[in-house]
Amino acid sequence: MKVLQINSVCGIGSTGRIATDMDKLLKENGYESYIAYGRGEAMNCDTSIRIGKNIDNYLHVAKTRIFDQHGFGSIKSTKEFIKNIEALNFDVIHLHNIHGYYVNIEILFDYLKSVNKPIIWTLHDCWAFTGHCSYFDYAKCDKWITGCHTCPQKSYYPTSLWVDNSSKNYHKKRELFTGVNNLTIVTPSKWLANIVQQSFLGEYPVKVINNGINVEMFMPRKNDFREKYNLNNKYIILGVASYWNRRKGFEYFIELSSMIRSDEIIVLIGLTDKQKINLPNNILGISKTNSVEKLAEIYSSADVFINPTLEDNFPTTNLEALACGTPVITFQTGGSVESVDNSCGKVVEQGNITALIAAINEIRETNNYRHNCVIKGKSYDKSQRFHEYIELYESLI
Repeated sequence: MKVLQINSVCGIGSTGRIATDMDKLLKENGYESYIAYGRGEAMNCDTSIRIGKNIDNYLHVAKTRIFDQHGFGSIKSTKEFIKNIEALNFDVIHLHNIHGYYVNIEILFDYLKSVNKPIIWTLHDCWAFTGHCSYFDYAKCDKWITGCHTCPQKSYYPTSLWVDNSSKNYHKKRELFTGVNNLTIVTPSKWLANIVQQSFLGEYPVKVINNGINVEMFMPRKNDFREKYNLNNKYIILGVASYWNRRKGFEYFIELSSMIRSDEIIVLIGLTDKQKINLPNNILGISKTNSVEKLAEIYSSADVFINPTLEDNFPTTNLEALACGTPVITFQTGGSVESVDNSCGKVVEQGNITALIAAINEIRETNNYRHNCVIKGKSYDKSQRFHEYIELYESLI
């Protein structure tokens, strides 16, 4: 069996690491595996295929910013890519994020409709069935059900500075993405599976396969993080994100900083240099790290992990924290709640800062979560979770 995965990045970020973890597992089981990607450098995959060049990304960004035509650039590079994969003759094609300024969705799906091969599409967000946005919870918008128009999130990713093309995008996506023979949708969460079934993609079978993590890396680790930052006598409240904004809950941490105890400190991983300026004294800001080992050490040092996300699918940060023995508190948001129960953390009402403080205090006073957290985290071992993909490939072939 020869498998091709297609994703915006390879080996970096959550979706990029999922792709390379799958690639490794496939090769360990004797299969041929390739990853096609569109941006940055490929990491942890020696059979990667770059779609286009940096200039193609820049031109695609320009088409998005000016005309709100995300997914309709990269014409030449996509045609060249299709020629390459036709020659390699894959048995299974597995899509991940096909947004991200690197592939032309019209050319790609015309090809997919022309080949009689199993297609798997893992949806990591909602972009596939909207006219513009990748999530709509924050805007409380339900236009995606009947037809997008007058997008309230035009200025959000994938940002358009002038034109609102959401209506045309929606109808074109519905035309392109429906009617593909032998296509199966996979979602990491039950929440997203339910939404997909309400969208125009509801014609396809939908299977839930949770995201997995490397439990050999994300595990309780002895380290010097507390000593390095002089936090030995502090109760550490941790937040981790690849980027921080209102949707990820950044402002809730700022508000939280005025309400926590004097011996408590907030540690935020993933802040920009600009965001680190003028932080309250009881927030320690640290830049993003791609070191899994370093991240696992920080999770292990924390007393509680907070995920005050306002939009999310099935965040791997929750899983990583749990596997390192750190209890998780999350807002009642999307699929974020699906990995957290009372044995390993708390779920609180979205935006309720009082409930968030109460949950922190309860976890601190109880202080018996770590063993249950590790057990819960291990249940998301990527080897077990991603074997479900191999079983799916084989069943479809």
